[in-house]
Formats: sequence, structure tokens, C-alpha cells
Amino acid sequence: MSLWERSRIIGISAVLLTLGAAAPAQADEVEQVVNGGFDGTADPFWTNAGMTIDISSGAACVDVPGGTTNRWDAAVGQNDIDLVAGETYRFSFDASGDAGHVVRAITGLSVAPYDTYFEQSPVLGATQHYEYTFTVGASTAQGQVAFQVGGSPDPWRFCVDNVSLVGGVPPEVYVPDTGPRVRVNQVAYIPDGPKAATLVTDKTTAVPWELKDATGRVLKKGQTKPYGVDVSSGQNVHTIDFGGYRRVAAGLTVTADGETSRPFDIGGNAYEKLRTDALKLYYTQRSGIEIRDDLRPGYARPAGHVDVAPNLGDGNVPCQPGVCDYNLDVTGGWYDAGDHGKYVVNGGISVWGLLSEYEHNRGARKLNLTIPESGNRTPDILDEARWELDFLLSMQVPSGHPYAGMAHHKIHDAAWTGLPLLPHLDPQLRELHPVSTAATLNLAATAAQAARLYKPFDAAFAKRALAAAKTAYTAAKANPALLAPVTDGTGGGAYNDDKVTDDFYWAAAELFLTTGEKTYATDILASPEHNADSFGPVAFDWAATGAAGKIDLALVPNKLPGRAKVQAQVVAGADKYLALQRAHAYGVGYAPTNNVWDWGSASIIANNLVVVAAGHKLTGKDRYRDGVLTGLDWFFGRNALNISYVTGYGEVSAQNQHSRWYAAQLDPNLPHPPAGTLAGGPNSSIQDPLAQQKLTGCVGQFCYIDDIQSWSTNELTINWNAAIAWVSAYVSEIS
Repeated sequence: MSLWERSRIIGISAVLLTLGAAAPAQADEVEQVVNGGFDGTADPFWTNAGMTIDISSGAACVDVPGGTTNRWDAAVGQNDIDLVAGETYRFSFDASGDAGHVVRAITGLSVAPYDTYFEQSPVLGATQHYEYTFTVGASTAQGQVAFQVGGSPDPWRFCVDNVSLVGGVPPEVYVPDTGPRVRVNQVAYIPDGPKAATLVTDKTTAVPWELKDATGRVLKKGQTKPYGVDVSSGQNVHTIDFGGYRRVAAGLTVTADGETSRPFDIGGNAYEKLRTDALKLYYTQRSGIEIRDDLRPGYARPAGHVDVAPNLGDGNVPCQPGVCDYNLDVTGGWYDAGDHGKYVVNGGISVWGLLSEYEHNRGARKLNLTIPESGNRTPDILDEARWELDFLLSMQVPSGHPYAGMAHHKIHDAAWTGLPLLPHLDPQLRELHPVSTAATLNLAATAAQAARLYKPFDAAFAKRALAAAKTAYTAAKANPALLAPVTDGTGGGAYNDDKVTDDFYWAAAELFLTTGEKTYATDILASPEHNADSFGPVAFDWAATGAAGKIDLALVPNKLPGRAKVQAQVVAGADKYLALQRAHAYGVGYAPTNNVWDWGSASIIANNLVVVAAGHKLTGKDRYRDGVLTGLDWFFGRNALNISYVTGYGEVSAQNQHSRWYAAQLDPNLPHPPAGTLAGGPNSSIQDPLAQQKLTGCVGQFCYIDDIQSWSTNELTINWNAAIAWVSAYVSEIS
């Protein structure tokens, strides 16, 4: 699950971009901008950065100075604009600039906290007309229209004319482009695995289908199986089963009911590449180190938060006022998601995902992740996880202080920052937040797990990790109810969790697996989690970690009394997800209560598949293997929206996950997320303003939009990628 971010993008709905003439005005439309045509004067527009508005050409032009850092360091704008909550506005202008430069056109608040209600960042050249509609989420008489042009190392010239902000326009209706009605896994099916597609149709009886190769030759044909109305999407659907075709091929399509699917392959190599790409994301998420272009072409950036201005840095971070009287060096680790925060609880389950992949999928030991440490004697996946583990260890309270041995819950900016903002340009004060029992147990669990896995490669680190794990576990038992508050969500996600019995269970499990000590076995057997069903709609995530402990107890050889019962629980959980999958029109082993899809649903579906894969490892039965392969299809296009939720995989994939530095949607000079990045996926609660505007009333799978401003449906996070990396690793090893 992603952080519960309050973005500074308030009430956005950027719906329409038109290059051409403006739409005709309606009778009740009201112009909000004064003198947008710059007739004889530039008043009441303003500039900053020492710029002067030149209107001699008929447009308003400024010479933008070079050497500024942020977009807002140089701007042209107009204040005192009235905006009404719930009102839809049409924002239009003509703009030009030196080729390749970008203008950030915004409507927002002209006074602190300078909330942004709408923004777009077109790339400039010759004069073009730009037009957008959006709905405002808050009323103000202190609104602003501005054109932010800073952030360039070189000087350039920007011109704007015919600036207009018209209220009272009809809102645009968002209709997603779902492409052909035949939905397939756009990446690849495994030759000897199940192969199914879903047809969206109003037909209630079977219709013929054909599987064709890239030349159009028919390879196989049959009849669809009517399913009826799928609750998760509201669509009437049929199932197409072409599992009988087992030859390796590329560029295949399925045709039914007059529609032809997007192309796909039959073969397993794609998942070997995905397991590597999904893990390569972690390097570009690193804090405290330069990201090298030779290792990640197109993603190079200076080190973030290393005490170099404008960063205040992570090398000597104070606590929030009143929390502690010391500073810690918490440099390093992974940025959690689309912001610059670092969170122990989400870091913990993410590290577990990578270490679990290494421990349970042996091919992980040979992966080349192209990271600075590649080529040393330690497997790359352990080197990458170590970057976060060292950070987690640094969050432990030193001896001699109150709550010694506990772990601080998180460290992040004191206030929210806007998008885009590269890590090394973040000017905010960084703060340590209070310790929590959950964070401390995450540290205990992952450090204990690390102690057994790193011992062959770095015995000293393994010893240090085990000592920290034991200290943390003891401290957590002494402070069993220090919970992170739900209200601590300024500048970073709260990651509040009011249940920690699962964290105690997980930590005890990892400590027992590493040490074999009876005291930890006793705690496992006495835990209320031990006999409880840990495999609900959400098997595990940052807030539910009991299943992680059970999976490791089931798979890692150990002498826990009654271990067979734990193994049976994991297999029963796998059976539960298989039953859900068999009943689902799109083959998804996930059925949330009342069809309310969770934040980060894509990762939940992947984590449920980890349980199914564990069922295969425990039993050797093919139904579990086939269940994982069927479940994989949903991620890559066999879903209601006909989109791959993994960037760069499939003909149409998510490209604009919420991020401050993979922000090409806002600044074309920045990259899209790297290939292999998993998007959050449908979220029925649509907490962000853009999703609320466009998706209100959505049904299940339709509660998603590939837009950088939709942080509740389209963020990226380190724990989500751990899930897709684990599943793709398993598939690559069985295919």
C-alpha cells in the first residue's frame, strides 16, 4: 500500500488539450483574467527573477535568466482571481519559446501554502494554442494564473498571449480508451501453461473465436464460454480458452465478435527480463548516491539528500520538536514511492520481498542488476537490499537514550513538496518521527532474515544485523503498544497501523529461523496469529505481515513444533485464492468486500500470487503453478481497462505513475518510470482530487487512471515492485 499522500495538487481535472481555435463561449461563462490580450499594457500581470514584460510584438515576452533551480524561480502571472469550489474552468493561452523549453502553466493559490489547482507543462516551440478544462476543489479570492519558466541552466525567451480563464464551462466527461474488446496478456503466455482471454460483449450465447499468427493465418479456433456480468467491472463477458496451443510464437492475436486483441507472444523469456527490470527500479530509487547514466541511461541524477544545498540532507537529521534530543545519520535507503520520504514499515516489507525472492527462488543468486556493486562476491539482489537494510539499521535509537533499541517510524520532509522535484533539489527540512512498535518489529524481522542470508558473504554484517534484530525485538516487547498516529501525515505518509500482533509474529519467526532459539519458538506458538487465518482478501502488505512469517516458516527448513500445521495453512490460503480466481471473469485471485478495491490493488493481487506459488513449492501440484500463470495475465492487459500495469510491458502500459522525478508528463525533460515499474492499480476509494473528478462512480477495476496526479490509483512504491519481482522470478524459473 502506498503512502497516504496529501499532494499539493488540489482539485485537479486536466481533461482536454487542443491545438487550434478556442471553443465558443457559453452564455453563462465568465472571464476571470484581466487584459489577457496585453492590449497596450502588461498590467495587471507581474514577473519575478528580474524579468521585464515586453509587449512590443503584441504578445507578452520575457527573457528568462539561466541558472535557476525551480520552475517557480522565474514566472509571469496574474493574482486576485476568484475561483469557486466545484466550478469547471477553461484555461487557454497561446505560447511560444526557444525550442525544447518547458512552461509550467498553473492555476492555484497566490498566497501560502501556494496550493496548485491545475497544472500542465507543454514543450514549447513555434506559437501554439493550448486549452484545458479542470474543476477547482476549493474557493478563494486569492487565485492565480501563472506561467513558471525557471529551472533552466541557460537563458531563453518565452512569449504568451490571449491568456484566458473562463468559469462556468461544462465539465468534460472522462471515458477511458479501453481498446479492443478482446482482452489478453499483452506480454506472453507460457507454452505449456494455461492461456485465456476475456471478451467484453453484449452477446449472451457463445460466439466463435480464432487464434491467428502475425501473418493472419488461423492457428486454432473454438467457441467462447459466456460468463455473464462480471461484478468487478460491470461488464458482460465471455471467456476464451486457447490453452491447447503450445507452440512458441510472436505477434499472435485472438479475434472474436468482430474484435481483434492486441498482439502477444507465447514464450517465457519476457518474465526473465521482467524479474530483472522490476529489481532494477531500486537503484533509481536510491537516496544518498549519484545515479549513474552508464548504469541507467536516461535516469542519471545527482545524489539526493547528502547535505549539499539546497538539500538540508539526511546526514544529521533532528527529530520533530519534542520527540528526541539527538540527531541521526540516516543517509541512504530507498525513496519509498513518488515522494522523498523513507519509511521503516514499508522498507521492511520491501526488503523482505527481495530477501524472500533470494531465499525461495534460487535463480535470484545469478541476477545482474547493473548496479555499482555488480561484480563483487555478493549476489546483486543482496547488494541492493543491503542499501535499504543499512538505512533501517540507522533508524534504531542508540543506547543511552529513551526507547533505546526501538526504531523511528519514518524520516521525511517537514512539508509537502510539489511535482516535479528531483531529490537533490528538495529544500525541505528533514525530520525523524517518533519510534513505533511496528517499525521496531520490521527492523527485527528483516535484520534477523538478513543475518542468515548475508553470513556467507559478509559475516560481520550478519553478526551486526542479528544483534540489532535481537535488541529491537526486546525493545518492542518492552514497548508493545507504541503506535504511529493516523494524524502524522504532513510532508509524508502516516503509515499508521493499529495492530502489531502480526509484526510480533513475523519478527519472532525470522529470529527463530535464524537462531533456532527456543524463546522465539515459544513466542510463535503463543501468538494469536499462529492459529489465525492470515490469508484474507489481502494476504500481506506493510500493515499485515503475519503471512510473511508463515510463508518463511513453511518454506525454510526448521524444527518448529507443529510446523506441518503452518504449511497446511499456507496451502489452504493458496487454495482460497485459486477458488477466487476460478470464479473471476478475469482470472483474479482477489475479491474485496463489496467490490471495494484497495489502494495498491495490483500489489495485493501479486502478493496473493506469492501465496499460490508457495502452495506449489510445498505440494508440487500443477494447479498452483497454473494459478500463478493465470493470475499473471491480469497485470499485462487481461483486465477491464485493457492496460498493462507494468511500465514497458505490453503494447499499452502505464507510463505516468505519480513521482517527483519520473515526471515526463509534467516535464518532458524528465523520464517516465523505468521499465518494470508496477502501478498501484484500481482503488475504489479514489482519494486524490484528479481521480475524484474523473472516476467518481467508478466500478471496481475502472477506478484507475494513468495520470501522474492520481496518487491514489497510480503511484509507484518499493513494496509493490517487490511483489511483481517475486512473482516474475517464480514464473521465470518454472517456464
